[in-house]
Amino acid sequence: MITIIKNCKYKLGNARTTMRVQSILFYTKQTYLSSAPFCPKRRSTEYTKNSQGRDFTSYADPDVTRNSGSCSCSGLTCTEQNFITKAGSQQAASEHGIIIVAPDTSPRGCNMEGEEESWDFGTGAGFYVNATQEPWKTNYRMYSYVTEELPRLINSNFPADPEKMSISGHSMGGHGALICALKNPGKYKSVSAFAPICNPIQCAWGQKAFSGYLGPDKSTWELYDATVLAESYSGPELDILIDQGRDDQFLSSSQLLPDNLIAACSKKKIPVVFRLQQGYDHSYHFIFSFINDHIKHHAKYLNA
Repeated sequence: MITIIKNCKYKLGNARTTMRVQSILFYTKQTYLSSAPFCPKRRSTEYTKNSQGRDFTSYADPDVTRNSGSCSCSGLTCTEQNFITKAGSQQAASEHGIIIVAPDTSPRGCNMEGEEESWDFGTGAGFYVNATQEPWKTNYRMYSYVTEELPRLINSNFPADPEKMSISGHSMGGHGALICALKNPGKYKSVSAFAPICNPIQCAWGQKAFSGYLGPDKSTWELYDATVLAESYSGPELDILIDQGRDDQFLSSSQLLPDNLIAACSKKKIPVVFRLQQGYDHSYHFIFSFINDHIKHHAKYLNA
């Protein structure tokens, strides 16, 4: 079933009002978190592999002995701190007993030629693939990091239930969340995304990243494209929640292409709720406004 909801209205009001609320919470974040009843026990760990450092930030409710886990993948130019400090997910995560894990978006400090030359390739732009091309293939293995290494690290250091994982993301991270779920049927109980790059082999961002990381053979690109993966998905039912801002400049410039993913899911009867939100763009004000809905979406499956 494909559900498309347009012009959604929520109790926080319109986009302009929500932005004002976000500004207040952002500037008082440290005091707010340290005094609130859901005060997080934040743990940040640097994990080093293959001569490179990867940071991630995790939030776990200290009063819950065993949590389900939700991985949130960020977008281009972001670090692990963007989601944890701007999205406002802690209260809902605490209420539902969910660990929030926010990985970085790429390796850092690899000292490779071209790593820092552009904002949409290299540092901050790992695209959640396992690179096969030199010089990227040694370090830029973000797909394996998110789906294999990071879960092992979380399960060995936090009170996590390895059988209860979900994944979400924003923009490039929404692409990452969708492909991780579609490539690993049954591994994730649920998936959601904010303004995801849905069909990267058909957009400029994806074509640049995939040609650099994966080479000229476009058949290898399809292994990391959510729309292509949806067309061949044959796993257990996977309910997908996607929020998209109607005023997103990257939607209008054909970088995101959600219609292509919706069409593929419709053919395969993959349930998708796609909500087109009037007055919202690509920013974290948008994420902050609807993050509770996404946490609830995951809690429905993680706590079943």
